[in-house]
Amino acid sequence: MTRWRPLFGCAIFLASFLLFLVEPIAAKQLLPTFGGSAAVWITCLVFFQTALLAAYLYAHWLTRRSLWTLHLSLLLVASAAAILWRVAQPSALASSPATTSPVLAIFAALSLSIGLPFLMLGATSPLLQVWLSRIESTGIPYRLYALSNVASLLALGLYPTLIEPNFTLKTQWLAWTAGFLIFAILSAVLTWQTRTSTAASAALTLETAPPTPLFKKLLWIALPMAASMQLSAVTSHLTANVAAIPLLWILPLAVYLLTLILAFQFPRLLPRWIVTRLLVVMLASLAYMLSQVQTSLPLRVSIIFFLVELFVSAIFCHAEAVHLRPARPSESTLFYLLFAAGGALGTFLVGVAFPLVFSFNYDLAISFLMTALLAIAVTWPEGWAQRGLWTTSSILLIVLLFFLNTAYHRQTLVAVRNFYGALRVNERISYPGATIRTLTNGTIQHGTQIFSEELRHTPTTYYAPDSGVGLALQSCCAGRPAGQGRNIGVIGLGVGTMAAYGQPADHTRFYEITPAVIPIAQHFFTYMRESGAQIDIVTGDARTSLAAELENGTPQHFDVLVVDAFSGDAIPLHLLTTQALEVYKRHLAPGGVLAFHISNQHVELEPEVAQLAKAANLTARRFVSPINEDRGEFSATWMLLCQDPNFFMIPEIFNHAKIPSETPHVPVWTDDYSSLLPVLHW
Repeated sequence: MTRWRPLFGCAIFLASFLLFLVEPIAAKQLLPTFGGSAAVWITCLVFFQTALLAAYLYAHWLTRRSLWTLHLSLLLVASAAAILWRVAQPSALASSPATTSPVLAIFAALSLSIGLPFLMLGATSPLLQVWLSRIESTGIPYRLYALSNVASLLALGLYPTLIEPNFTLKTQWLAWTAGFLIFAILSAVLTWQTRTSTAASAALTLETAPPTPLFKKLLWIALPMAASMQLSAVTSHLTANVAAIPLLWILPLAVYLLTLILAFQFPRLLPRWIVTRLLVVMLASLAYMLSQVQTSLPLRVSIIFFLVELFVSAIFCHAEAVHLRPARPSESTLFYLLFAAGGALGTFLVGVAFPLVFSFNYDLAISFLMTALLAIAVTWPEGWAQRGLWTTSSILLIVLLFFLNTAYHRQTLVAVRNFYGALRVNERISYPGATIRTLTNGTIQHGTQIFSEELRHTPTTYYAPDSGVGLALQSCCAGRPAGQGRNIGVIGLGVGTMAAYGQPADHTRFYEITPAVIPIAQHFFTYMRESGAQIDIVTGDARTSLAAELENGTPQHFDVLVVDAFSGDAIPLHLLTTQALEVYKRHLAPGGVLAFHISNQHVELEPEVAQLAKAANLTARRFVSPINEDRGEFSATWMLLCQDPNFFMIPEIFNHAKIPSETPHVPVWTDDYSSLLPVLHW
């Protein structure tokens, strides 16, 4: 019966490939609904790990019953669901979000769209391994688990490099659905062939091994949980504090999968004594990195360090879990089940529980503390040297947590953590005695106000009077009769800095997706309270709100519409598509100006905005303003777009404007196609 082994391998490979290919596809389609938030991927990870747990539970249950007809029926229903979903509701993932409970909204969207197909794909590897062992009357072929992880790694590698840059989302979904149908047919054939294969005598022979103790079963949960916590914490840290780009979803997950491959396929490649020593080094390095709360490292250094940290921690946890795997075939699916339970629990803690429990982000420190505590448990039999080492390490990590807590609270007026990030208002006294307040999300500044008589009402950071947006506001309504105010729209509230430009008779309308930002801007900063303009705030995703206003027949007729949702390195791609630009244009008054804030360390947005302007028949110019530390002004890059080319002939505008560079290799983004890879610079 060994002739069936290649088919089993193909089915497991295809299932795992499709399983991890659908993850970035589904998450990317969800991004616009939730304002491009980096937390979308972390929440998706929680769903994927939870769904994988359900799949392993199903496999564990099915191997103990002869219900092959049920499995065939579910394959048929899942295939029909995949086809109907693609045909009937290809964009249903992008439904209106529940901003008060985005986690539940993401779970509901993913459950409806890919829930049952994901369940069938996830159950394939452990289920077919048991069935193959029964056919061949051998032990569990654990190496097929490594094969499944190779397929998963391949899918993650191909998506950002080949699939996303070259295919639209619609094409990706159609190709994935076709692949799922092929998988369903192959899986149905194998289910039919193995329906009567039990190999009872072989199973009885192998069952002479003693049952696994409860303590080891608990470690089957705890070790994968720690590795999964590391995955979620590192991914969250990179996307929130380095660059919130989809590519950084995939790199940590690829490293995580690589550790699974090494642990299951090459368990002796990295001996424990090497891994434990590396773990100690990474523990000390991480403690140093986290203690430097005011220091930011270059992109490459940060990415490499945290990926290495994740690799060492995850390989330790996974290798130890594999070392403890059962010898009895009847416990194999239980092992996978508890392994998956640990993974789901780890992502749940970091992705859902910690943001609710902690006002500050302690995720990395807590994750490594859990790893150190587990190191005590698994190395305890090796003697007091190891016990002392990891006990001391755990104590030092607890001390680090207290240090971080003290550092975070120092000079902090308020701290709020939710789905959209960790917001904190810091206050400090600068020379010659002025109070400065700053709103940060992670390590990214979202606005600053200097509370001195001279600068209290002066726009700071990226919004200085000589910045692109400052020039646009000063020049947009030249020649307008006195008393006729300007109508200004701003996507992204921050601390309300743009309100400083408000004059009597002006009207400024802010669009803000993060509810927690609004009371912070109103109570800890005075830009809006002391503005001369009438201020309105619209909550929710800006593009969704603007589109709804058009549907209701109420275009805003903005003289200037400021698109400033790119603070730090977060790129909400749905705000930079041809469809989004069409919405903006319909809200502009005749001769109105679009102002895009494109300051960014790692993504070159200038060529993409220039392509969008060209596609929309708008004239585009780039504006770069210098640093002025005395006035709290940063170097800022803005792109101004206008249908009237005469606007750029206004002397003050003409003297600062630069023609955007030509980059024909950058394709224009649409709702169905976008890729950051062509505009990334490291």
